[in-house]
Amino acid sequence: MENLKTKDAFLEGKNIVLGLSGGIDSVVLLHYLHAKYPNKVRAVHCNHHLSRHCNEWQAFCDDLCQSLNIPFTKINLIIKKSSNVEENARKSRYLSLSSDLKKNEVLCTAHHKNDQAETLLLQLFRGSGVAGLASMPTFKTFGKGTLYRPLLNIAKSEIIQYAKDNQLSWIEDDSNTDTNFRRNFLRLDILPKLETVYQNLTNTLARSAKHQSESLRLTQDLAKLDIEQYHLISSNRLNVARLSVLKPYRIRNVLRHHLSNLGFLMPSDKVMQQILDLLYAKEDAVPLVSWGEAEIRRYKNELYFINQALENKSNCPYHAEFKDMNNFSIRHRKDGQRIKLSNKRHSQSLKKVLQEASIPPWERNTLKMYYVEDELRAMERIGYMENAE
Repeated sequence: MENLKTKDAFLEGKNIVLGLSGGIDSVVLLHYLHAKYPNKVRAVHCNHHLSRHCNEWQAFCDDLCQSLNIPFTKINLIIKKSSNVEENARKSRYLSLSSDLKKNEVLCTAHHKNDQAETLLLQLFRGSGVAGLASMPTFKTFGKGTLYRPLLNIAKSEIIQYAKDNQLSWIEDDSNTDTNFRRNFLRLDILPKLETVYQNLTNTLARSAKHQSESLRLTQDLAKLDIEQYHLISSNRLNVARLSVLKPYRIRNVLRHHLSNLGFLMPSDKVMQQILDLLYAKEDAVPLVSWGEAEIRRYKNELYFINQALENKSNCPYHAEFKDMNNFSIRHRKDGQRIKLSNKRHSQSLKKVLQEASIPPWERNTLKMYYVEDELRAMERIGYMENAE
């Protein structure tokens, strides 16, 4: 969108969801969307319960939507009090909005050009690379639908003028004046001083973010080409020998691209160097690099990417089959244990079976073995059994 007077071509024919905070930006976007796309909009409000006024804000959003006959949904969030409450609130909000989004819906947020300029500076001060400096994309795949920021080319001054012209009411978040929050510190203390020296600073910073976004797409395209040309990925694992053919900066580029696709937190430079060191570890080693809830391990010339937050959450069909039987129990492997698979004539060493199945060493002791009446009936990822010794 280039202005607030015409329709946005991207939103034509779409089912629109608005993230409504009650502040001037989202109220203006709600008014615009309702005027241009009647009966195609619903609103969602996330209550973070971080301010004593939070329930008043929720009630304001509810009343506003009722007055416009716009469907309204509220989401209650519980945010951990920590040193980075802003980031925790953002993550919780987007996770909830993603879960709420239905297939083929477009979630619109009211981020504008000034927000983009602030985000670029915040990322720069964190030492971010191209992905961070690209700041906020105009649109991206999100949950079952799309996340879209239609105001990203609109200046805050235009939003304020639109609100005045249409005599809109909104709420003021008392935390917006707290300069202990880094974004507020930039907005209230730093940017005004910079703007006395650099004219059109907001436009300049937003333009830089756009250039970085184009550079990001180039690096992503290069990663895709390398992955395809060298056949680097199989079952979400990276082939170490083939990856090592590339120059270090292209290896890092492939790793970042793959981690991003998997939804992993990006590693620091120090952790990235540790990951590169995995490529040259001894064949008989089982090295590990971890950060946050992410792990990368090397096994049989492949890098395994493990999200601990998702581990042990997958359903096992054998568990579902046996869990309601009498005297059902779950156990784990024992040293020297032997098993007899249902399609084998003789028993085998469980250790050998696991090796032949290419089960990584760190997973072998965690695989569930399902017993009924003290008889082994099946093993997770291995199959059915006839008996065990």
